[in-house]
Amino acid sequence: MAKIAIDVVLLPDEYMTNQAVEISKRQSKQFNDKIVLQMEKCLPHISIAMGAIEDYNLPEVAKILQEIVSHFHVLRLTAGSYCGNKIPSGDIVSEFTIEKTAEIQSLHEIAMANLKPFLSYDLSTDMFFSPPNVEEITQYWIKNYAKMSSFQKFRPHITIGFGELDNINTPIVFEASTLAICHLGNYCTCRKILFSVKLTE
Repeated sequence: MAKIAIDVVLLPDEYMTNQAVEISKRQSKQFNDKIVLQMEKCLPHISIAMGAIEDYNLPEVAKILQEIVSHFHVLRLTAGSYCGNKIPSGDIVSEFTIEKTAEIQSLHEIAMANLKPFLSYDLSTDMFFSPPNVEEITQYWIKNYAKMSSFQKFRPHITIGFGELDNINTPIVFEASTLAICHLGNYCTCRKILFSVKLTE
């Protein structure tokens, strides 16, 4: 048996994805390239549920998500602000902060509740997508996700990368129509889509 570190995520529409990728590339040139968003190998995303699962449970987890999304329509969301936050290492990591609607909060809570029997927070580096190598802070975030980032503490956002630029215009209104299971890499980046399903139009 093998475990994999996963993130259940909402994928933003093409416009928002392009915005996030373009800003991330600019930041990587000015600051560092530990997070550089891309269309396929480092996806802009909004985390909905996070942890590690047994790889043989992936089909069952996918089946649960298919049932969940059948009760949700495409989400219309707003990136209300762009800002930098200090992480435990002292570095600044920027994000688009997503305004929390009743729909995205409900999706998060239902996903967390239904996936609880499958998710664990006992992690090791071999559970992650590599390269690049996984730094300790990555495991810290995932191990503490249920306690620090779920239910009442859920804070939807799109991580952009290290550093913070000036003159990034917000708000940005966009849609999210795809829920996906992604294999996690360093800094909780989404490196590979393992399963995806569309929300109801």
